[in-house]
Amino acid sequence: MRDVNVGIVGLGTVGGSALRILDENAAEIERRLGFRLQVRAASSLEIEARSETNGRLLTRAWQEVVEHQEVEIVAELIGGTTVALEVIRGALGRGKSVVTANKELLGLRGAELAQLASEHKASLNMEASVAGGIPILQVLKEGIAGDRIEALYGILNGTSNFILTEMEKSGAPLTSILAEAQKRGYAEANPTADVEGYDARSKLAILASFCFGVHVPTEAIFRQGITRLLPIDFAYAHRLGYTIRLIGAATPGPDGLGLSVRPVLVPEKAILSKVLGSYNAIWIKGAYGEDTLYYGRGAGKPTGVAVVSDLMRAARDLRHGSMLRAAAFGFWKLQEVSRAGIESQLRPYFLRFLVRDRVGIIAQLASVLAARNISIDAVLQEPSAEKDNLPFVITVEPTSETALAAALEAMQGLDFLCEPPLALPLETGLSR
Repeated sequence: MRDVNVGIVGLGTVGGSALRILDENAAEIERRLGFRLQVRAASSLEIEARSETNGRLLTRAWQEVVEHQEVEIVAELIGGTTVALEVIRGALGRGKSVVTANKELLGLRGAELAQLASEHKASLNMEASVAGGIPILQVLKEGIAGDRIEALYGILNGTSNFILTEMEKSGAPLTSILAEAQKRGYAEANPTADVEGYDARSKLAILASFCFGVHVPTEAIFRQGITRLLPIDFAYAHRLGYTIRLIGAATPGPDGLGLSVRPVLVPEKAILSKVLGSYNAIWIKGAYGEDTLYYGRGAGKPTGVAVVSDLMRAARDLRHGSMLRAAAFGFWKLQEVSRAGIESQLRPYFLRFLVRDRVGIIAQLASVLAARNISIDAVLQEPSAEKDNLPFVITVEPTSETALAAALEAMQGLDFLCEPPLALPLETGLSR
């Protein structure tokens, strides 16, 4: 059977890993496919001069890869939402299948690109965009497609999970652990996308499409990062039988599908509490298949493997004439969702305060909460000599996000607060 020619745009961490796998593992890939998968052209701004050696074009111009007559599948691995969008549109518009790891672009424009792929009878493949070492999108698209998904909870960002689990273990502040994560290569020089939840939010938008057949703008998903967390928060969480993880959640509620990325208290006996370091994990509840868990690395070489696996899948479809065997997101039509849908969901909450200690603080806070019909469940205070920066925790009985937000806003004028209260939900639904 005739070989399939591939073009790669971007030879950074992911692109370089994919190219290395394609070259070093070529014989095994051919055994699996029954034909060779060849890199015919590749582009990168790191390439100094255009050259062509042993049938492979190396160039700085991505257009040469996309427009190359022999390239049948294009891997877009540069990231971002501008040039990458041009690359993918250019390839799909020529009827060439696309493989991408670009979670940000897919979260923003995935439905549009899937439609373009369908119109030009090409495939759009994106396994590497979410939890690179876990083939979660193929699981959702085909493996458990017969089920009806009722809820999803995931640790979707390895950098944040490394920081949180190291903070829990060592008691060191976030800033020093972040520096160590950067030293190990887990975090970028600018870690905002990871620690503020933007990366996980894009991944959740993609997962929501595969799980529920919805298209939701990423900016509509509730997002809260981990930068305000302190080691003392883990001490209080442990007293309650919980730990803290950054969780992407898609759960049903009174306002429809609720979508959020935020640090939450996870029961210590829950499976997701055992996910340590830079690993990812996704727990799915099905109406018929019940609970399934998917676990693995989320970055580096595993993402390169996901890219190559997608290239192999696209090549098989191309050679066997089954390009439109399944829709890009597993549903032929995505329903538009424009809101996070968490406003009316009822949960208990963990409220951590830092205050200048004085008489009557608890009474004032209780009054603010009571005015919004929020009941206090417990008050926790670890011994501390920091009377001018005293930490303590109030847990409240289940209340809505709307009511809690109103109470937190009313607390802003209280002069004993050193900073706004930190509010984290207790995810009792994960107690399994």
